[in-house]
Parts: sequence; C-alpha cells; structure tokens
Amino acid sequence: MNKNCHMKEKLAAIFGLVLLLIFDQWTKLLAISHLKGQADIELLPGIFSLHYLENHGAAFGILRDQQWVFLILAAGFLVAAVILYLRMPFTARMIPLRIITVFIAAGAVGNMIDRLFRHYVVDFLYFSLIDFPVFNVADIYITCCAVLLVLFVVFYYKDEELESIFQRKDSKL
Repeated sequence: MNKNCHMKEKLAAIFGLVLLLIFDQWTKLLAISHLKGQADIELLPGIFSLHYLENHGAAFGILRDQQWVFLILAAGFLVAAVILYLRMPFTARMIPLRIITVFIAAGAVGNMIDRLFRHYVVDFLYFSLIDFPVFNVADIYITCCAVLLVLFVVFYYKDEELESIFQRKDSKL
C-alpha cells in the first residue's frame, strides 16, 4: 500500500472516531433533555429501561468523585490506542483490529468528555432483569470491543502478527 492509501485510512479512522463520538454525545444530550428528572421509560418491562443517572464514579459508583483517576486512565488508553493503531500494518487482515481500536478510543474519549465538562458521566441504559449497572453508548463501544479484541487475539491473529505491533521499532530481536 502506498502512503496515499495510508493517509486515506487514517483519515477514515478519524472520521469514524468523530462520528462515534457525535453519536455518543448526542444520546447523552437526549438522555439529559428527556430523562433527567423523569420516571424511567420501560422499553421491555422488567428487562430493559431508560434510566437517567449521573455517574460520579465507575460501575456501581466505585471511586466516586475521583474523576482524575478516570481521566488519567482514559488518556492512557487513548494514547495506547493511537500508538497501536499507527504501528499496525496497513493490511486487510488488520482491519478488524483497527476498527476495534477506533471504537475503544471513541468510548474512552466519549466518557472523558463527560468527566471534563460535566464532572460526571451520563448513563441511561439499564438492564433491570439482572440489575446491571446503568451504562451509556461509550460503555457499549468499550465493553463490546474489549470482548471482540480478546476473541480476535485468541482465535484470529497469529502471535507473529501481534508481535510485529508490540515490538520496539529499534529492537534487533
């Protein structure tokens, strides 16, 4: 692949990231404007509802009001995602890994935006059937893609393919 194709792929990744962020932030704005201060909206009674929550911590409210911890973690994940994305070979086989990386980065940035500007994360999706913590679209990006990442690393990619991404460029090994 030539440098022009690499640039197009990087621009597509940035465009995808921006679209994912817009969707995440749009759903949170909808939650604020339509759910805040309102009764839950049961979409599937006893199973799934829309429930507004201002999350000042992580799942189940752990580390409440420790926004700096989450900002540091999100920034670290974002830096790691960018580095890994740029180190991946520009091959068709790496497309799933590239897409997963973009989704994880979008999720991290989406919740980071909330923490920076609202000082809490807007959550609004609730599986009452299993009393799962209330979550949002960014959380879906991160969780689903983390699972996909594990599956791809274990069952799809060969060790040699992944070693080329994680190996230092100046290493003679």
